[in-house]
Amino acid sequence: MTLKTVLAAAACAAALAAQAAPAAAPAKGGSMLVRIAEIEVFPQHLEEYMKLANEVDRASMKREPGVVCLFPMHAEGRPEIVRIVEVYRSREDYAAHLKTRHFLKYKKETGHMVKDLKLNTMEAMDPSAMPLIFRKMR
Repeated sequence: MTLKTVLAAAACAAALAAQAAPAAAPAKGGSMLVRIAEIEVFPQHLEEYMKLANEVDRASMKREPGVVCLFPMHAEGRPEIVRIVEVYRSREDYAAHLKTRHFLKYKKETGHMVKDLKLNTMEAMDPSAMPLIFRKMR
């Protein structure tokens, strides 16, 4: 994944987050956590995986104020190659997310479906711009 792709996905996720969840602003002090999950799903489990992934994403956005954005996507023409831009208000919100019932269910039920998983923690190149990005769509 190129830096340009990462930046475009993060900006898009920020805009979507601001539009979909205007109450979820970045935490004060710039402690926001951004991750990009790189997932490869075994093709025979793709349909079931997508259903479970969409369920956990929707539940997280609906129930967890600290989850600012979960922006799932897949490679063009290769739906088994999944990327999820994840934005949390803080590291504590991310830690809380990992303990939720809906996330634990997702992990338990999809473990055998995932061929490869990489979790990349990202750092903003200009942390002072993050609040501006999240206000842009309001």
